[in-house]
Amino acid sequence: MTGNRLTSWAFAEAYGAPDAETPVGAALGWARERAREAGVRPVSPGTGDALRLLATASGARAVVEIGTGTGVSGLYLQAGMRPDSVLTTVDIEPERQQFARQAFRMGGFAANRARFIPGHALDVLPRLADGGYDLVFCDGDRLEYLEYLAESLRLLRPGGLLCFAGVFANGRTVDSAAQPTEVRRLRELLRTVRESKDLMPALLPVGDGLLCAARV
Repeated sequence: MTGNRLTSWAFAEAYGAPDAETPVGAALGWARERAREAGVRPVSPGTGDALRLLATASGARAVVEIGTGTGVSGLYLQAGMRPDSVLTTVDIEPERQQFARQAFRMGGFAANRARFIPGHALDVLPRLADGGYDLVFCDGDRLEYLEYLAESLRLLRPGGLLCFAGVFANGRTVDSAAQPTEVRRLRELLRTVRESKDLMPALLPVGDGLLCAARV
């Protein structure tokens, strides 16, 4: 990638970042620091901007997030969701969800705007309502993304949006060299979404790759 392209990419990544002096901006900074301390990689600012935009464009009132982390992606999602919305966020690590609770509170979001469910996503998702969600964001175990896809198709209303973070795998997804199982599963996910008759896909070059699709 040329220097100009790298500069343009960096500019795009930072373009929509909330002012650090605003409640959401301060909460994002705090949540990113907690993620660094916990060894968790949060979504990039560009990925967050895309999630906020998609939540707004879809008029999202009910969103499922797989992988709460320390609350970074949840802050972006809630910033784009309707005022009467609820974010259902699932994570296998309850202590991280406590960081997210604090981050959401710092960002100015009411406690009833988020429903925290600790547990393994593939145990939790089958308990959620069919066709009850406007957007599903997946940022959990990459080895389980294909299973998340199957559950998400059941959860989404027609026209609902589905997003998977990290599908570039730091460039390994398009590398022809032998790759670990996680990367091979990501390639299978990309192929399955592209070939599905139930989805209209787009692969966005933000962060480490954001695979998006609308349920048709």
